[in-house]
Amino acid sequence: MNLMPVTLFRIDDRLIHGQVVEAWVPHLRADEIVVVSDEIASDEVRRTIMRFSTPEGVGLRILGSADALDYLNGAAGAGNTLVLFPGLKEAAEMISRGLKIGSLNIGGMHYSAGKNVSIGKAIFLSEEDCGHLKFISRAGIEVEGRGVPTDKPINLMEAIKQDG
Repeated sequence: MNLMPVTLFRIDDRLIHGQVVEAWVPHLRADEIVVVSDEIASDEVRRTIMRFSTPEGVGLRILGSADALDYLNGAAGAGNTLVLFPGLKEAAEMISRGLKIGSLNIGGMHYSAGKNVSIGKAIFLSEEDCGHLKFISRAGIEVEGRGVPTDKPINLMEAIKQDG
């Protein structure tokens, strides 16, 4: 039996929303959600919205990158933790600064100007995003695309190679 906490590192530009609350939190039996975003950590309104969106009984930490690095690499609690990043840039920056990640789930990266690579229903990547993905993969981190736990995982590295 695995006694280590189940931890999922996930990119999702919506952060805490239906797929996370209704699918990932119960699947992981998450005790805590950690949102890693300098922008949200400094925005009281968005922090409050995140608190209201978090299921009862699940802890929430909204951390800027400096605090998140220390917390996730050492001081994290004993429970199951779901870590959310708003984008690949934030994850790549944390990894380059020493965050230990075995695998990374790409959930929702919705369409916006400049995101010309489309994978599945909800993953749209810019050239910059593809560069971050390649960096993350070269760091030895397994990368998958999957909206909810019951979806079949998509190999994003294969998908971006096929796209060009």
